[in-house]
Amino acid sequence: MTDRRTELGELVDRISESDPVTDAWLAKSVTDRLLGVDVRRDEQLPPEIETLLAEYDFRGAHEVYDTDGPDSSFIGGYGDASRHQFVDVQTRGEHQSYVLD
Repeated sequence: MTDRRTELGELVDRISESDPVTDAWLAKSVTDRLLGVDVRRDEQLPPEIETLLAEYDFRGAHEVYDTDGPDSSFIGGYGDASRHQFVDVQTRGEHQSYVLD
């Protein structure tokens, strides 16, 4: 596992422990590393988490992909949570996904 991957795993653990976060995880799109954060629906994503993510070179998906949204990261609701998505701009475009038959 790369140092960056280890560092981001620790970041996800740290975010997961924050109130009002209900879940946080790393994922991969076709070319980018993503970080998802679920926040209780009646709460806002804490500004300190957005600041922390920026320090690790994550930006809101809407900002990175130049798409519309109510803010830079909100992508919708999931169950009792509001879901936010961030893109690792430090490694953007470096990932490859393959289709397996």
